[in-house]
Amino acid sequence: MRIDDRAPAGAPPAGEPAPAGPNGPLLGPARLEAAFAVRGGRTVLSSKLHTAPLKIAKAFDRPHELAVIVMDASPGMLAGDRYEMEWTAEKGARVYLTNQGHTRVHPSPPGRGALLMQRYTLREEACIQAMMEPLMLYRDAELDARTEVELGPGAVWLSSEILCPGRAGRGERFAFRRYDSELVVRRGGEPIFRSRQHIEPAKHRIAAPGAWEDRTHIGMLYCFSDRLDTLHLEAAREAAEQAAATVPGGCLAGASRTWRHGIVVMAAGDAAWRLQRVLEAAWRALRRTLLAMPETVWTE
Repeated sequence: MRIDDRAPAGAPPAGEPAPAGPNGPLLGPARLEAAFAVRGGRTVLSSKLHTAPLKIAKAFDRPHELAVIVMDASPGMLAGDRYEMEWTAEKGARVYLTNQGHTRVHPSPPGRGALLMQRYTLREEACIQAMMEPLMLYRDAELDARTEVELGPGAVWLSSEILCPGRAGRGERFAFRRYDSELVVRRGGEPIFRSRQHIEPAKHRIAAPGAWEDRTHIGMLYCFSDRLDTLHLEAAREAAEQAAATVPGGCLAGASRTWRHGIVVMAAGDAAWRLQRVLEAAWRALRRTLLAMPETVWTE
């Protein structure tokens, strides 16, 4: 395993202070890069690079994959923060990614929001499951999020995303300023999926029919692979709809195929934990039917 302590791109030379701006020092982006490979029949963390406050807290060698927990050693994403994460899975590597808690985006002055950039590269027959905790947007928060995925033949990318519109216990519901999220998936360099979610609550009719209506939280489970077929769609849909119907308080859920090589499961409700339960049910169904793996990571 390689731990790289090189300064990130754009950082000042050693011994020189960071340049100052009107609101304090201007630091380079926080970066986390990790590569995974198969050694002796097991997936291992072959290299990593990290700069504060991002780091890999722990990697667990599970029977069917390597489970990795990501840590953000800060209160959350503050004004002007830039996080860049790059994940590479070499041929046949199987990785499960999660983090320690919600990604919290704090208030910022207009135009000085946070930026989250992620890139996943999956070689032939590789698998990455990015099952991160929900995203929480505080009052007056701004976030731009960009995710790019490159798939090799037979590779599988699974990712869960849940958006919380504020701290409901403090009366924060759609009090954030802006959220702009884009996902682009390519296979062999060819784009096969692109989505963008742009929300400005002060400008948009959040409660309009066909929009959020009376729901406050929304979540998606993405699955992309050239191995997908109708069986996998039906398994994911059945699991999500059954979980949505039985979760206390209820929520809405559905699933559909994308144009090529993809399935998207969507859920909407009024609490993150309900959406987590629904999306995790669909994820477990895909682990069983697509990956031929046990439905859980931590127990057999």
